[in-house]
Amino acid sequence: MGPPSGGSGGRGGDLYVMPTPELTTLSSIPKRVHGHPGNHGRGTWQNGRNATHTVIKVPLGTVVRELPRDDPRRAKDEWEAEEESFEGLPIEARRAKMLDSRWVHYPRYEDDNVHRDAFKQAEEALWREERERRWARMQRAKKPIDLDLSKVEQVVEDVDAPLALGKTEYLGHLIARGGNGGLGNPHFLSSLNRSPKFATKGHDGERVTLELELKIIADVGLVGMPNAGKSTLLRALTGGRAKTEVASYAFTTLNPVVGVIRVADDDTFEGELRDVHVFEETAIEQARELEQGSEPEMTEEPASEPDTPSVANLDNFAIFESFRFTIADNPGLISRASEDVGLGHSFLRSIERSHALVYVVDLAGPAPWDELAILREELDKYQPGMSAKARLVIANKADLLGSDAQEVIEARAKLHQLETYVQREMGPMDVVPISAKYGQNLKRVVGLMQRYVRTARDGEVN
Repeated sequence: MGPPSGGSGGRGGDLYVMPTPELTTLSSIPKRVHGHPGNHGRGTWQNGRNATHTVIKVPLGTVVRELPRDDPRRAKDEWEAEEESFEGLPIEARRAKMLDSRWVHYPRYEDDNVHRDAFKQAEEALWREERERRWARMQRAKKPIDLDLSKVEQVVEDVDAPLALGKTEYLGHLIARGGNGGLGNPHFLSSLNRSPKFATKGHDGERVTLELELKIIADVGLVGMPNAGKSTLLRALTGGRAKTEVASYAFTTLNPVVGVIRVADDDTFEGELRDVHVFEETAIEQARELEQGSEPEMTEEPASEPDTPSVANLDNFAIFESFRFTIADNPGLISRASEDVGLGHSFLRSIERSHALVYVVDLAGPAPWDELAILREELDKYQPGMSAKARLVIANKADLLGSDAQEVIEARAKLHQLETYVQREMGPMDVVPISAKYGQNLKRVVGLMQRYVRTARDGEVN
């Protein structure tokens, strides 16, 4: 029959989590992720190949937390799952099931093996190894996974390392270890047992239940009451590229939306070069398109030549691009949002990490300064000092204030009152009146935002 020659099984793959700037949402991440199993061992001492590791890529700004044992959302770990499978079984059936899940016997040798001293010694060694693994698992549970993945991580290679070591690929943060492969029968060869007729099965890897929370990382976060025009503003700044919902009712934005602002050397921004001149409510635009029976467009007026001689069109904009930053349209903020009223915490968490905050108020409203007071108060209630990130007040919907002489005078007085309130209550801060719907005065807004972001990034580098 020959000597024992069964190869050991390969080790199961580990699970890693790694942040990447290529993703912006968690929607692509499945609810259950399984590591790859190792390959089976074969005869003539052929060990199975170890499995490849699994890397779960998440967006920058993702917080990964392991759920505690008392959390009802938590699934059972590998040890608890085994205990659950034994529930209701008598002692003998329980032991038989445990042996069957751990050992492989040569055909017709199972009854003989369990009574041999060599098998009993191997079984004792296996239980001892399992106790050590269970103890190590309990120790790791005392320090649950809590990762704040806000930066792209890189491994700096040691230039003094020997050439023969090669390079190690960075996989991210380890969150679950794969199980070890089973041991072939040559592993149990001894001077007293020259022909082992048993081997072990591989064991399951670790099971963890994680909570993923995405805290949007945008350079600039828009803060405003519901229907203040934040979504319209983002669409105007990006030339309609940002897919936001705009309508005449509050809370049209239910999730943060991030847009990219690209700026050229002469301060021209990409959004103003697009053939979009009026940004109305989404429902109105769609109704107009149906009446015209044409493909969806967002233009009402014919395209005009841009007054930017250095940046001819969108096709060659990349040549002139000198700076880019991201801006987030967040759900509307209302009074008592810090107490989780309305969209509450889901909104406030999304702007914690913005380099700068920009207030957006409705200048056509009765008292835009009251909106500012509420916004500032709720930010500081949620996180003391959070309002200190505010750099700009955008007075939107200036086009609704009228165009005759008396209305213009009243509009200027209202804007002056808003500026006075800001200087008195909030300190030095820019106040810019705009019309997001018609794209008016946006170049100044982009220039100011660009300055804030540059300052913040320079501070991070220094």
